[in-house]
Amino acid sequence: MDNYPDIREKILITGGHGLVGKALQKSLKDYKKHFLIHFLSSKECDLSDWHSTRQFFNVFKPDYVIHLAACVGGLYKNMTQKVKMFEENMDINSNVIKCCHKYKVKKLVSCLSTCIFPDKTTYPINEKMLHDGPPHHSNDSYAYAKRMLDIHSKSYRENYDSNFICVIPTNIYGKHDNYSLENGHVIPALIHRCYLSKKNNENFVVKGSGKALRQFIYSNDLARLLVWSLLQYEERENIILSDSPKNEVSIKTIATYIANEFDYVDKMVFDEKYSDGQYRKTADNAKLMNLLHETNSTIFFTDIQEGIRQSVKWFIENYETCRK
Repeated sequence: MDNYPDIREKILITGGHGLVGKALQKSLKDYKKHFLIHFLSSKECDLSDWHSTRQFFNVFKPDYVIHLAACVGGLYKNMTQKVKMFEENMDINSNVIKCCHKYKVKKLVSCLSTCIFPDKTTYPINEKMLHDGPPHHSNDSYAYAKRMLDIHSKSYRENYDSNFICVIPTNIYGKHDNYSLENGHVIPALIHRCYLSKKNNENFVVKGSGKALRQFIYSNDLARLLVWSLLQYEERENIILSDSPKNEVSIKTIATYIANEFDYVDKMVFDEKYSDGQYRKTADNAKLMNLLHETNSTIFFTDIQEGIRQSVKWFIENYETCRK
């Protein structure tokens, strides 16, 4: 990698070519005159390797970091690849945090996930309830690795006054997602399955009962909130990035929206021999909405039907080249 001149302050986006990274490329476009921004890909640097991570930070020397990189997947990847989900995420997060400290990063914003919330709790859950009990067993390895990212960040805040914070988005979906049938998250996996079902004139099979409830956030909306979190959020405690808990929807509703986009709803069936995972993860966005109001920030949330419509359209147009 070439040396970077120290002309402007530098922002590093890990996971810069994934679902949220692609959305951030759009949201940060107007900031390029103020910052030198680098969207890091796993092909460029293996963040699970300490030597590679330290070497990259030593050359780029970022002033700010938005940490998105992670080993992620849907419910069934979390259930069947627990060792990988735990170890790879622990390595990535530890290396990034240690390098942010070593190279004196001014602010680190790391992404957690609502799947790390306690399984047995009251709803809606807020930022202070994160460690109030064990996560659901279906994704406990991933969840504990992400919880340790919170603990690690908090430790640096307490020992070194580091401005290392964590944000907690709800289920993310959108363009440039991973549409893998086996390892993708629920919306992209269902989009791909419905596409193939219609192509092959087969039933559109939805795994599970469809009764589980989820909150979703469109990737472009989250990207705007991440920019706000980096540049305007001044607290050092976690914050949930989410639409209203009133907009929580069932997996059956999501599957129906997707099937409608393909005009295939009559062929939708549910296979209840598969797990639904955690029944709900309802997150409280009151803190976010209050602070957005205080900072005179205007952030809108894309309606879930419109977001699915855009995601389906993008998938069809990019079927040959998208991740699947």
